[in-house]
Amino acid sequence: MELKRTKIVDIFDPQLVGEKVCVKGWVRTRRGNKNVQFVALNDGSTIKNIQIVINLEKFTEDFLKPITTGASLHVDGTLVASQGKGQSVEIQAEEIEIYGTADPEEYPLQKKGHTLEFLREKAHLRMRTNTFGAVFRIRHHLAFAIHKFFNERGFFYLHTPLITASDCEGAGDMFQVTTLNLGDLPKTEDGKTDYSQDFFGKTTSLTVSGQLEGELGATALGAIYTFGPTFRAENSNTPRHLAEFWMIEPEIAFYDINDNMDLAEDFIKFCVKYALDHCKDDLEFLNKMYDNSLIERLQSVIKEKFVRLTYTEGIEILKAANKKFEFPVDWGTDLQSEHERYLVEEHFKRPVILTDYPREIKAFYMKQNDDQKTVRAMDVLFPQIGEIIGGSEREADYDKLIAEIERRNIPMKDMWWYLETRKFGTVPHSGFGLGFERLVLFVTGMANIRDVIPFPRTPKNAEF
Repeated sequence: MELKRTKIVDIFDPQLVGEKVCVKGWVRTRRGNKNVQFVALNDGSTIKNIQIVINLEKFTEDFLKPITTGASLHVDGTLVASQGKGQSVEIQAEEIEIYGTADPEEYPLQKKGHTLEFLREKAHLRMRTNTFGAVFRIRHHLAFAIHKFFNERGFFYLHTPLITASDCEGAGDMFQVTTLNLGDLPKTEDGKTDYSQDFFGKTTSLTVSGQLEGELGATALGAIYTFGPTFRAENSNTPRHLAEFWMIEPEIAFYDINDNMDLAEDFIKFCVKYALDHCKDDLEFLNKMYDNSLIERLQSVIKEKFVRLTYTEGIEILKAANKKFEFPVDWGTDLQSEHERYLVEEHFKRPVILTDYPREIKAFYMKQNDDQKTVRAMDVLFPQIGEIIGGSEREADYDKLIAEIERRNIPMKDMWWYLETRKFGTVPHSGFGLGFERLVLFVTGMANIRDVIPFPRTPKNAEF
């Protein structure tokens, strides 16, 4: 009778000791002598390997020769308490089936340290390494935590469109979507591209945000969140930017800016605590290999109350700081990562929520304050990262919103449906956006955002 496979994450159960077990996975290492060989096998379910003990009285050298790093195996044997150091249990192999070999001359992930830059070039294989196995298991748990958080609080998961005719942020950095023949574009009488012949009959792009559609959901369902891919065609080659990334965007009716800040703080603490509770082995590995203050930093985020202060107060602190910044800071300037990190890491030594930004540097939809100069914006600033969440109370007043749209010359024809939410039963409402990869970056302690998404999309790079 064929044994049922046990995942390696479950194989360390003391109750299985003495039992016949079946494991399947990829070889990390093989070592030994002429009497006994030891294979470290991993199946991706945990950072831990299971040691396979191969007695050479049962298996010939010729049979074992193809069992090299990267090969895949099916092993049946008995789980026993380990005699050696480094593992509590091991499997005495009785039957071995080699599923696939990996030629040591060609397989790029040999047993040696590889740079993260090198592994980005091997993104189709890098998930097999300890580092990326840990990162992507943590990424999964964080995604699950996000759905759990909102579901438990009565939010509805709303799927907003990936293809859109509106530019939410007004930045214009969008990827165009078209079925027109780019080598032979149809023209109008005045020589412009005739988009009436395109698939949607108008200019369309990949979305930069699901927020505007999310607001429609909030003004019907009360509280919604989106969680999906978003796209920015910024030519930014930095460790903090991707052209394709995932965004979480809750939108909530009857919430003001203070409710919004409370939600953001609760949300991010919930996610960090979930990772600490469910990703212990992977976090300990990353703490040991990449950032020995990682776990301590994650724990401090849960314990500390986030500081809340206005942009104006933040500017005063920065101007009084005895520190030379690369980018000069003054009221009205958009804060750079160095400014945000100074407030968080050096001045307050805890996360900061900055509010009431100048109207001119924020988006058109943010609620205007009575001073006519600032808006009810809210940015959550984190150590190592800078801004991790951006949000605001939304402008609910039809006349103010339309005046701001006209002042910024945003095309009205694309916004009629959004404006109607302010004409028909408008309510105070708020929301924010969290770049998922920035959260994963913070929780894993990795230094480059390209290392927390399986297949990064960046300028001049769309491999795999």
